[in-house]
Amino acid sequence: DNLMLILKATLSNPNVKVSSLIEQAHPLGCFKASTLKSIVAFENSPKGYSELYQSVLIDTSIGKYFAQFIRENVNVGDDESAMHEFLQEMPTTKLENSLRKLYLEDFYYFCKGLGGETGEKMSELLMARADSMAINITLNSFGTPLNDPSRRQSDRKQLYPSIGVLYPKGTENLALVGDENELSAVLRPFSQYSSILENHRNGKKSIDDAFYEREVELNELAFEGQFNYASFYSFVRLKEQEIRNLVWICECIVQRQKDRVEDHFVRIFSREAEFRTR
Repeated sequence: DNLMLILKATLSNPNVKVSSLIEQAHPLGCFKASTLKSIVAFENSPKGYSELYQSVLIDTSIGKYFAQFIRENVNVGDDESAMHEFLQEMPTTKLENSLRKLYLEDFYYFCKGLGGETGEKMSELLMARADSMAINITLNSFGTPLNDPSRRQSDRKQLYPSIGVLYPKGTENLALVGDENELSAVLRPFSQYSSILENHRNGKKSIDDAFYEREVELNELAFEGQFNYASFYSFVRLKEQEIRNLVWICECIVQRQKDRVEDHFVRIFSREAEFRTR
């Protein structure tokens, strides 16, 4: 998150203040202030991308994901100019989704290897995140070049995590859909996601809010297990949702639209939550 925050900000405004970006950086990130400043200082060019990886990112925790992303997209036999050209033409959204995908997969298999209730709970939580990521990528691609029939398999499919309830059959079918009707048909066998999409299409709830509510449900249930570390992860994720709620409330107050607070407010540990009344 911190890397993409800085890359997007510097690409759109090379003169952005480093101090303002550092203030916006997520406090749980492991980037030191000096590392953040180095990232901000990189040149917006193919050479700059290459130097950013070789001198800064390679020594960070996400360096291995960046290296894997390069290996999977640039032939080993290609010269350095080929990598430069690839990085220059690559959209930042592709980099962001690719790094997030590789992180989720790596984290999932790490947790799976722990075994016990921690492995079981964390696997469920991360699979849900992977599924929501795949569905959102598909939905957001409609009306963009990524939805061109020639790019659905070559580009869009590559962004889907290779974990989750949808994987592999569901993601194979997701790569073929071209509109919301086809997406609805693919998700029909997966009741937990089919209902989310239908509520979105009917205007009852945005797709983001529906996925946030489902994640809150899973994170709350993680506290009902015995002697597992998933509760620590869930605590942080619920805190992040609490922050999103507060930001939304503040926006409603500033815009003088307090009557809209409930529109995107996701309740946490609520007795009225849908999953508690089912």
